[in-house]
Amino acid sequence: MKVQKGVTVEKFEIKEDFYLDGKKIKIISGGMHYFRVVPEYWRDRLEKLKALGCNTVETYIPWNLHEKEKGVFDFSGILDIARYVKTAQELGLLVILRPSPYICAEWEFGGLPYWLLREDGMRLRCMYEPYLQHVRAYYEELFKVIAPLQYTQGGPVIMMQVENEYGYYGDDREYLEYMKDLMTECGCEVPLVTSDGPWGDAFDCGKIDGVLQTGNFGSKGKEQFAIMREKIGDKPLMCMEFWVGWFDNWGVECHQTGDLDEHVKDLDEILSEGHVNIYMFEGGTNFGFTNGSNYYDELTPDVTSYDYDALLTEDGRITPKYEAFRRVISKYTEIPEVSLSTEIKRKDYGTLKTARKAGLFGNLKNIALPVDCVYPQSMEKLGQGYGYILYESPLKYEGPIEKIRLWGANDRANMFVDEKPVLTLYDRELLTEYTFENPVRKGEKISILMENMGRVNFGPALEQQRKGIDRSVQINGHQHYHWTEYCLPMEDLSGLDFGVPIKAGEPGFYEFTFETDETGDTFLDFTGWGKGCVLVNGFNIGRFWEIGPQKRLYIPAPLLREGENTILIFETEGKTPGSISLCGEPDLG
Repeated sequence: MKVQKGVTVEKFEIKEDFYLDGKKIKIISGGMHYFRVVPEYWRDRLEKLKALGCNTVETYIPWNLHEKEKGVFDFSGILDIARYVKTAQELGLLVILRPSPYICAEWEFGGLPYWLLREDGMRLRCMYEPYLQHVRAYYEELFKVIAPLQYTQGGPVIMMQVENEYGYYGDDREYLEYMKDLMTECGCEVPLVTSDGPWGDAFDCGKIDGVLQTGNFGSKGKEQFAIMREKIGDKPLMCMEFWVGWFDNWGVECHQTGDLDEHVKDLDEILSEGHVNIYMFEGGTNFGFTNGSNYYDELTPDVTSYDYDALLTEDGRITPKYEAFRRVISKYTEIPEVSLSTEIKRKDYGTLKTARKAGLFGNLKNIALPVDCVYPQSMEKLGQGYGYILYESPLKYEGPIEKIRLWGANDRANMFVDEKPVLTLYDRELLTEYTFENPVRKGEKISILMENMGRVNFGPALEQQRKGIDRSVQINGHQHYHWTEYCLPMEDLSGLDFGVPIKAGEPGFYEFTFETDETGDTFLDFTGWGKGCVLVNGFNIGRFWEIGPQKRLYIPAPLLREGENTILIFETEGKTPGSISLCGEPDLG
């Protein structure tokens, strides 16, 4: 400890090893994102982390939730990071914060707020002044919340990370220095770190002078540490992301799982030489429209569950991996006795029949304000971040429709003529003109429902993530003008009129109700349904899609209430069997 003017100052230091108040400490950390777990379960998960033998918890901080709209900041409820960190401190845990504007994390737009893309020419994660101004404004608010949580101020936060896996993205060293200086200017007093894969140029491109480099990898711990040792010299070795599983994307053949024996061996190797953050200890859930996507040769949006084959399941159950890791960790530290304070049950509520239903087209003006545009505009240009957007226009001259092409369109389009489905295009199908084998008859209007499937969270495609239609619609070879647009973020649906019927193949809303005198975690089985999202008592629990692999959506008990509960499904494909089941077990496929 350091004493200044009679005041004891607690200190975390990085020398040839990590030191806490002058004593060496081995950091054994687990990753858990507060924004992917309902607040009522934070203490339970942190208690299980401590019972594993960990002394630290790590979390990202998502800019796009804390400043969902420009200049409007939210640190309440599931976003109350101060409460989360203080809960960890109450349990005797230290904390690593990763407040980079960009977090990746298989999270929508890598944590960047959608409204950055409203600005033409926006460049991300480099010395581009408009971007830097937005980051500065965010950090000035964020650090008011997180600075008092630092170890130097009596809190548990011992380290913060500058940027995130930047070496995979770019090599603007001036930008990295700017970010380091900005964090310090905003009040960061604890040591700073970076994290990159220790391969190729990534580790070197992500380097910042005076900042400890840590590594992200999921295997061959000794080999990775040997590479890092050559690069960082006499500094502590830390794996900031020890990948113990992987994420699922819609359409992958099955739920992704790791090799337990290999993970156990690697954990032992890592702890024998250095420090670790297990990614993930618990993955949690991509509630609402928060899932990210990857784009290599094709769009691969992530599923709603972020189970990640982690040590705890999506709903917090202890796994064989947890038990195996605890045995390894016990070789390096004493495992504490921890009493779990939260009673959590799984409940099977049975099958529910549709109580009411309503069509989308007849409800558009009840749930969205129409915006008239000469040419189609993207979600971002209309101030919408997530969900769906519908474009509607009269067909005064066209018909029959032989060809159609959407210019500047992402990610998925359901097309209708006179409210009858005629075509669905997804991902790369949107890049070319579509020719109908049987021309669509002349109609009175065309409607195009676009879905944001989750902005890409990794790589250079970040800057091309405007959703909806950003340029034009071409019909029979010419551009079609004059559109009415309806933003459908699925946030306020109180205006729905269930007296509006649903036509065959039309997107629609389906309401279910059930009563209970005991709430418990449950899992909504969407077998037979096509594609859409689900709101439970007004809370969007995420997307579903018949292509799997995920077959059930997690509903945490705190989202339910004793008495009557309402489930509202929005479905876009016209595949609606009329019932759902609330089951006591998950099914990730």
